[in-house]
Amino acid sequence: MVSDSIERRVTVADVAAEAGVSRATVSKVLNGRSDVAPATRVQIEAVLVTRGYVPTKRTKRPVVAVRRGGLMEMLFNDPSTPWAAEMIRGAEEAARSARVGIVVSVLDQARGQQWLEDIADRSPRGIILALSELTAADHKRIEKLGVPAILVDPVGDSDTGIPSIGAGNWGGGMAATQHLIDLGHRRIGMITGPMRFLCSQARLAGYRATLERAGITADDTLVEHGDFHYSSGHKLALALLDRPEPPTAIFAANDEQALGVYAAVQQRGLRVPDDLSVVGFDDVPMSQWVTPPLTTVRQPIAELAALAVRTLLAHQDGTEMPEGRLELSTKLVVRGSTAQLARRRTR
Repeated sequence: MVSDSIERRVTVADVAAEAGVSRATVSKVLNGRSDVAPATRVQIEAVLVTRGYVPTKRTKRPVVAVRRGGLMEMLFNDPSTPWAAEMIRGAEEAARSARVGIVVSVLDQARGQQWLEDIADRSPRGIILALSELTAADHKRIEKLGVPAILVDPVGDSDTGIPSIGAGNWGGGMAATQHLIDLGHRRIGMITGPMRFLCSQARLAGYRATLERAGITADDTLVEHGDFHYSSGHKLALALLDRPEPPTAIFAANDEQALGVYAAVQQRGLRVPDDLSVVGFDDVPMSQWVTPPLTTVRQPIAELAALAVRTLLAHQDGTEMPEGRLELSTKLVVRGSTAQLARRRTR
């Protein structure tokens, strides 16, 4: 009798298309070849499991059949942000093929142990920790559940042993800054995220490294430390614009703060990009809807969540969890919020 878990035979071509790799790379993983990057291997093995791939007789390496159903827990500090919305979308898309439901929870320390008891009652197949930070005490509590977990873009270096997935924040900071330099800007301001976050530190480091490489002396008075929220971008952009020598461009460490920069520019009677070029980071959907559309660094938010889901499902079906951190690349998306310095109006 044919198993109900496999509607039709999944081919190597199907797996390659979903994983975004060549059929040859999938074949290498199936045959146990070592010449495949660890992150690529995890992605392929996860797709093999979630799609229920059944190897042919020629395949040397057995692949465990997928177990469908159940729940996957996503734990947030704040699930109401645009970043969280993209995370949830990516997780749901990846879980759908395995018929797994996504449950969104909030880590609320005020509720004591109740949040942990709620998770235990649901018996999830895995936990995605989409948190700004995870304390040692929180980790021990989660570990006691006996449920596999994975961190997404954790705040700092963690000795908890939980694997993590993140984006190339340093490279993204470099790309944003280099784009502005290529447009002729030299006084480039930056509004960071909270500096206890590794991603904020990396984006700022990429900004500074690119200025140095271009022979531009970094001006610390052009760097403001924000909190990733709209109000922070608005307030700090006003402070930068009111400097005796204001910047001609601002790199905001996330799109929500970049939209706050837009509001500050309008409040001062200026225009984007004629008076100020603006670059964000994340590429959430709203970045395309504002006027002008926001130039930003695309962080693969949905893909990060999808990879987390697939990794956890694959682990339960026999694939080892990755060690350390898996990193996906970022990409600069140029839209209408940046322009050559010569285009700017005289203030």
